[in-house]
Amino acid sequence: MTVVIIKYNAGNVQSLQFALHRLGVDPVITDDEWLIQKADKVIFPGQGEASSAMKYLRARNLDQLIIQLKQPVLGICLGMQLMCRFSEENNTQGLGIIDAEVKRFTGTIKIPHMGWNNVQHDASGLFSGVKENEYLYFVHSYYVNVCTSTIAKADYNKPFSAALRKNNFYAIQPHPEKSADGGMKILDNFLKI
Repeated sequence: MTVVIIKYNAGNVQSLQFALHRLGVDPVITDDEWLIQKADKVIFPGQGEASSAMKYLRARNLDQLIIQLKQPVLGICLGMQLMCRFSEENNTQGLGIIDAEVKRFTGTIKIPHMGWNNVQHDASGLFSGVKENEYLYFVHSYYVNVCTSTIAKADYNKPFSAALRKNNFYAIQPHPEKSADGGMKILDNFLKI
């Protein structure tokens, strides 16, 4: 099985690479269109700022490539947010795979939302075998409201989407590679899709 991690200068992917190694997978980190198209599984991770990440994707036509992928694709953190239609972070147009907007947390809460938070899900698909209310590790200042594509939710001053799915596109806001056993199970489930 060939697993590609999309390289687009949006954060350190080393911890994700190590997590996949622990699952017996040696991923390829690349922005090469041909390698991405031919992969069995594609992971679209990221941390950082939305508009500069989208600029990098557009400059290499990766924005068009990603939306046309037919194999299972997993967006993580910023990758999840970029799969949406629009982000309030610098008024950024996303890939539009998921018809949702990314909003900034507001109010008296600490921003970014950083640390362990429990996640509610239906224990199927990406979350098969993951305990209900499993604690996963989050680091984000922006969130996606609960919507028709939501497959898991968390709460930080308000309910928000912890994971999304549309067709072959899966997305998760917390970092599974930093989320101990629950996160490793999510990655393993994705590899088995």
